[in-house]
Amino acid sequence: MVSVRHESLVDLFKNRPSLAAELLAEALGVALPVYSEARVASVALNQTQPAEYRADLVIVLHAGEAPARVIVVEAQLRRDDDKRFTWPAYLAVARDQHRCPAHLLVVAPDPAVAAWCAEPIELGVPGFVLRPPVLRSEDVPVVTDVAEAARRPELAVLSAMAHGATDRGAAIAGAALPVLRGLDDERARFYYDLVVISLNEAARRELEAMMKGYEYQSDFARKYIALGRDEGRDEGRDEGRVEATARSVLTVLRVRGIDVPDAARERILAQKDPEVLERWLERAAAAASLAEVLDEPS
Repeated sequence: MVSVRHESLVDLFKNRPSLAAELLAEALGVALPVYSEARVASVALNQTQPAEYRADLVIVLHAGEAPARVIVVEAQLRRDDDKRFTWPAYLAVARDQHRCPAHLLVVAPDPAVAAWCAEPIELGVPGFVLRPPVLRSEDVPVVTDVAEAARRPELAVLSAMAHGATDRGAAIAGAALPVLRGLDDERARFYYDLVVISLNEAARRELEAMMKGYEYQSDFARKYIALGRDEGRDEGRDEGRVEATARSVLTVLRVRGIDVPDAARERILAQKDPEVLERWLERAAAAASLAEVLDEPS
């Protein structure tokens, strides 16, 4: 799975609370009770004593209004020996707070970290052993069907993060990206970032070839251009519009993993011709290199 921020993984589960239950059941084979709703609960797992435990995310599955199962979600990007002590505490306190059985779901993209997370935790009492369920990259379903991606956008994004650098990467991104048009702007841009930076160079080239002539690719480029125009109007100055478009070019290049040296960055920010900037912005949405964006025909 591509290197990601801890918060990005947590946000996927926060945006779709049922995702934790779906992955426990579908990817890891954990039996869960029938539930009607999944809700995000407080991440503070406190006791009356001064000690405070804060999980990354707590999801409560409800059968009607009654809690049926609580799931503590932990995104683990590196080893942390303290977790060998806090994970059992999280489950005990969550079980006490919500008065129902508790599950743990550890999301660990790195294979070595995942292997460490899965090691049994002996609690000291015979038979009391916690074997953390760990979601590895290979456990994440491969989502290449647009209908499935539309039904569960967060799973489609997680699929791209897990498998984007494989030979299925372009197909996964090709299913995920059209779905973004139906989401709110903030979530769409966040998910687009996660999908695109997950692809390796070969997957990006394949995706570009797949998307030739597809309307949503040009839609996305025009959306960034429109954003630059709107920001410029808000500032009430042509200079503001030009600067916003230039920064949009840099944003698209950054999320697509294209390195921009300082000299090129200065060149983009110094460009004052709106038509040139818009042309660069359209190229940035599909180009494989910085040269393809900035080089102008003689």
